[in-house]
Amino acid sequence: MTFNWRAGGAGVSASHGLRAVVAVPANNEEQRIGACLAALSLQRDRFGAPIPVGTFEIVVLVNNSVDDTATVARDISSVLPNRIDVVVETLSSASAGRARKRAMDLAAERLEALGTTEGFILTTDADSCVSPTWIAEQLDAFAAGVACVAGYVDGYPLELAALGSRFLARGRLEDLYLSRIAEIDALCDPRRHDPWPNHRVSSRASLGVTLHAYRLIGGLPDRDLGEDAALTAAIEKAGLTVRHSLDVCVTTSCRLNGRAVGGAADTMRARHDDPDSPCDPDLEPAFVATRRAILRGRLRQAARTPTVQADKTVDVTTALARAAAGGRAPMKRRPLRPADLPREIARANAILRRLHLTVGRSVPADRRHHEERDELAVL
Repeated sequence: MTFNWRAGGAGVSASHGLRAVVAVPANNEEQRIGACLAALSLQRDRFGAPIPVGTFEIVVLVNNSVDDTATVARDISSVLPNRIDVVVETLSSASAGRARKRAMDLAAERLEALGTTEGFILTTDADSCVSPTWIAEQLDAFAAGVACVAGYVDGYPLELAALGSRFLARGRLEDLYLSRIAEIDALCDPRRHDPWPNHRVSSRASLGVTLHAYRLIGGLPDRDLGEDAALTAAIEKAGLTVRHSLDVCVTTSCRLNGRAVGGAADTMRARHDDPDSPCDPDLEPAFVATRRAILRGRLRQAARTPTVQADKTVDVTTALARAAAGGRAPMKRRPLRPADLPREIARANAILRRLHLTVGRSVPADRRHHEERDELAVL
């Protein structure tokens, strides 16, 4: 299919200065697409100045919708400064992953049509609002040399609160434990391109990739779901780097009836209905997570040695992937339940105290793991 770009916005695009195209798949999102596009278009740099018109553009892929998503998107695009194109298509496979792939492919085609070989493809969800510096933070990360940026995603505060105290308490425990495990990772498996503080999530609501890397891996992996994690995995398998940035922030809806079967909304509904349901498989006991991180760190360090680099029979990338995924005992993943989290958080804190002493790094003042305090009391 030939991609014919049609300007939808009031702004005049300075094509020669185009650096990024934001891809937004939208399915029956008439209630939220306006806020999404407004947040995207009114971006600022770190000093509060508006990003110049023409630096980035937006493509909205309205797929398989039966509401007024396209009309709302076109209406608001007429007053926003950046170029927005609204493409309406009926996809034979209307899954969330394949709709995003189509949207990102359109973004790549736009960059290539203008000869922008060093451009960037960014993506978020139609029910999400990016932070005011979402684009600027990603461009800074790309300037540092990474191939992909995975941002941090949180829920709209009022919608989170509406889910109830038990849901909130569980989420706060999980977030605290995820942060501790991310810090253990950073100490045991340090990566210059992805230093602490960082996070461990690849979410479709906030992803960015260079055009070069996108084409190198053959585009977004073809998945109904899980295309976000598959993208970052493919980037790393290709020997490129991913930054998991806490500065690239997005807030997203907390609805319990989503557009994708098996997606985030279904997960949230299951946890809302059963607060004791298992945690994400990525959350595992602290000692197991630490062993896995140590193994990855040793493999990564070995990969840098001239002997291993010269030995083409040693597939370090595959070994790293296996270390990350687990599989055989004692590295097999064992999902936790919410009741396990206080114990595992205490263990993670103890591990971090030992790691900071071993690695020789000072503990950040706001963390103070060396103090014997009950951090759970504030949850």
